[in-house]
Amino acid sequence: MDMGKHEDYEIKTKELILPVLKEAGVELYDIDFEKEGSDWYLRVYIDKEGGVDINDCEKVSRSFNEILDREDYIDETYIFEVSSPGLGRQLKKDIHFEKSLGMQVDVKTYKPIDKCKEFTGILKAFDQNTVTVTVKDTDMIFNRKDIAIIRLSLDF
Repeated sequence: MDMGKHEDYEIKTKELILPVLKEAGVELYDIDFEKEGSDWYLRVYIDKEGGVDINDCEKVSRSFNEILDREDYIDETYIFEVSSPGLGRQLKKDIHFEKSLGMQVDVKTYKPIDKCKEFTGILKAFDQNTVTVTVKDTDMIFNRKDIAIIRLSLDF
């Protein structure tokens, strides 16, 4: 499978969709081109102060579908979706970490740390290589490469 090509799709999608998002008054949270079962999905996650609603998603979807049809840059047959990152949003980029400082997060690691692979705590700090989460009054420093998933906790 050609990961480079799929990254190119995400980069091209970002280029083309930014003006659409600006016009709709929303910001880009993330773009994923991924396979689920036998189907490919191009997913664009949008956000704005106070959260996005179904109208924001439909507005972006309508405008961008025309561009997708016109530009036709994705070889695979795919399903295009626009949605909000939702409550259990994954933190992938520095801007996501930045906006989530002081909030409760769930961390899943690839390998066990002290016989455990899942941690819940308050996101305290992050840099290029590490994420610091306060778990039960103890600061735990995770290497970013060891984290399978880090997302905002659903139970506040």
